[in-house]
Amino acid sequence: LRQELPNLREEHQPDMVLANVENIRNGSGLSPDLYEALRKDGIEGMSLGDHVYRDRRVVPLLENPEAPVARPANLSRHAPGKSVVRLELDRGPGNQPCTIWLFSLLGRIGLGLPANDPFAAADDVLEQIPRNGEGRPIIIVDAHMEATAEKAALSHHLDGRVTAVLGTHTHIPTADARVLPGGTAFQTDVGMCGPYDSIIGRDPNPVLRHMRTSVHTPYDMGSGGERLCGA
Repeated sequence: LRQELPNLREEHQPDMVLANVENIRNGSGLSPDLYEALRKDGIEGMSLGDHVYRDRRVVPLLENPEAPVARPANLSRHAPGKSVVRLELDRGPGNQPCTIWLFSLLGRIGLGLPANDPFAAADDVLEQIPRNGEGRPIIIVDAHMEATAEKAALSHHLDGRVTAVLGTHTHIPTADARVLPGGTAFQTDVGMCGPYDSIIGRDPNPVLRHMRTSVHTPYDMGSGGERLCGA
């Protein structure tokens, strides 16, 4: 990220850079120091997924209204942290000021962290986003889900109501980026920023030992083929 982001800024001149950051802490979670490093590297808004509370030191950060990082919106209402991030853009479409909203939703298929209905949770978040007096907001949804069908279903549920539904969690970029009939952009998975000479970021050897023997084996970070992926 640190190596490639300046090149992407020069080539594409993005107005804002958003990222799912939940694997940056050695593959699981986010820590306060890594949050600060990402901010210095130019990440303006962050979302998290099923590893949201892996490092409990981030809880005060998640509850800080000034910190642009959100926990999944469909966790229990008792879960700590903000469910949506609001960001202001001085010059948006038509060179007019606009507001960007970012939130993530956990899938309920194949994920270990219990989550509420992502479709209903998305509807609840959209009801909270004001539409009067600020023009049409840009709404980015991070679909942090294991099942590709669940991501696709969410995108069609939100088609025409949000700007983009971008899938994460499976770490492999998919070749299906498209705009749905209602105008919402969708990609099943935007991939990861990390080593692709690996098993979704992990050293292949301990992963293979676990899969072949069923014996618990700590997974180490992989290396080689490092690249930045996104949308």
